[in-house]
Amino acid sequence: MFKKEVQKYNLISYTNEEDLTLKEVLLDKLNFSVRSLSKMKREKTVLVNGEFKKPSVKVVKGDLIEVKIDEDMANFEPQNLNLDIIYDDFDIIMVNKPPFMVVHPTKSHYDKTIANGVTDYIIKKDEKVKVRFVNRLDMNTSGLVIVAKNAYAHHVLSKDMSDDKFVKKYITIVKGIVKDDEGTINQPIYRPTEDSVKRIVDEKGQPSVTHYKVLERLNDATVLEVKLETGRTHQIRVHMNFIGHGIIGDELYGYVDENLIDRQALHAYSLEFMQPRTKENLEFKADIPEDMRKLIEKLR
Repeated sequence: MFKKEVQKYNLISYTNEEDLTLKEVLLDKLNFSVRSLSKMKREKTVLVNGEFKKPSVKVVKGDLIEVKIDEDMANFEPQNLNLDIIYDDFDIIMVNKPPFMVVHPTKSHYDKTIANGVTDYIIKKDEKVKVRFVNRLDMNTSGLVIVAKNAYAHHVLSKDMSDDKFVKKYITIVKGIVKDDEGTINQPIYRPTEDSVKRIVDEKGQPSVTHYKVLERLNDATVLEVKLETGRTHQIRVHMNFIGHGIIGDELYGYVDENLIDRQALHAYSLEFMQPRTKENLEFKADIPEDMRKLIEKLR
């Protein structure tokens, strides 16, 4: 098991617990990808008791295995955006994304993104890490975004997320009164064409499961806590539309009234997952942003 106090952002240290090959430890115990093993061998970045060893070598209980994870900085322009960074360790940065901010630069949004702000933050900390996003949120969705500081953390967390080992909860405000106090929507989500932005419920789609719980009933609207069992694109938005309670402010699937809110009332407020190295359980919460609070007050 890793010890948190000896970990550094650019060095993974692991005390071996059983007789195996180094390759078995790197793949099965430390969750490195096969691709990364070739790079370690080429660049001689894996050490056993302080000496470089090939992945085929045998290691025994008590051997200290160290992997250097030197990174090139991503070429995002650093910008001081006063990001709300709520957690930072040797592997991850947790950002509470405001609405209307894009996660990384695109042709239409080439700066003032989370990537620009995190790059500025990293440089000021004098760390040399590459920005890799574990999860992404739509521009108009607010809430928790995980940035991995190295390829190892990104690989482990991305696999855990694809294996549905994350607990992801959202707060949303939907049109109409949801009658049941809680429920589950188990409907496949499908992308009708390759260039389609919009998703639909269709039996040809990927299995998609959304759990919801009523937090408060308002004037022709309902505040829901939503827990995702799967993580499809636009999943909450599609599923809320399917049950006849589109998200307020959602131009694609929901109910739009510019006097209420000028974006979809959807906030990624809670994430629970295992730290990729120490395997300790991490849980984060981000308060509901001001525009959604005001919306709730208007509809009470």
